[in-house]
Amino acid sequence: MLENREGRRIPQVTFRTRRDGRWKDVTTDDVFKGRTVVAFALPGAYTPTCSSSHLPRYNELAPAFRRAGVDEVVCISVNDPFVMSEWQGDQDAPNVTFLPDGNAEFTRAMGMLVDKRDLGFGERSWRYSMLVRDGVIEKMFIEPEKEGDPYEVSDADTMLRYVAPHEKAPEPALVFAKPGCPHCARAKELLRAHGIVFEEVALGKGITTSALRAVSGKGTAPQVFIGGRLIGGAEDLERHFAAANRKAA
Repeated sequence: MLENREGRRIPQVTFRTRRDGRWKDVTTDDVFKGRTVVAFALPGAYTPTCSSSHLPRYNELAPAFRRAGVDEVVCISVNDPFVMSEWQGDQDAPNVTFLPDGNAEFTRAMGMLVDKRDLGFGERSWRYSMLVRDGVIEKMFIEPEKEGDPYEVSDADTMLRYVAPHEKAPEPALVFAKPGCPHCARAKELLRAHGIVFEEVALGKGITTSALRAVSGKGTAPQVFIGGRLIGGAEDLERHFAAANRKAA
C-alpha cells in the first residue's frame, strides 16, 4: 500500500547532482525549507510517458505555477546524476529542477519505492506529485495502484487546478523557425515575454519548407501555432497579443 504523507514533513536526504559539469550536493532543506514547491516523481528518465507527457507539461506550466506563488517545480526520479543531467538537456526543460535520487533514499523514505524488476528497472519510484509548503506536504496526487504505469492524477494540469483553481492553463504553442532568422527570434521573444512556453521546429533539420507549407499554407518562417490555431509570423503574433490585451481590458 503506497503511503500518503499529507501533513507530514519531507524526508531529510542529500541529493547528489551534476550542475554545469560539476558535483553539487543539494539537501531537502535547500529545496523545500521556507519555500513553496511543486514536486513530481516518475519511474525513469527517457521512458515514454515521462518524456512525452509528464515532464514537458510541468515545464510548460511552470510560469503559471510561479504566478500562483510556487517558487520551484521539481522532478524526482531514481536515476543517477549523469542520466538526469543528460535527460534534462535532451528534454530542453529549463523551467524544472531535476533531482536524481540515485540510491532511492528519498523515494524509500516517502514510501513510494516499488519493484520494477519484471521490466528490468530494479526498484523505482511510483508516479506521484505533491505540493510542499515550508517542508510540509500539503497535498499529494498518487497514481492508482494498478497494472502498468498509470498516469491519471499526477499531471501538471491537475496540480495547477489545485494550486490555483482560477488560473487558466496556457495553450500549447509551436514555432516553425529558421536558424539565424531575425523575425523568428522576434516571435520567440514575444512568446517568452507573454509567459508562453513553446516548442520549436527548426527548418532545415529534416523539416522542409514544403512540410511547413503543408501544415500552415505558408512557406516563410516563422509560423506560430497556439492552441492548434495558426497565428502566423511575428507581426501576426504581435497583433494577436494586442487583440488579447484589448479584450482583457
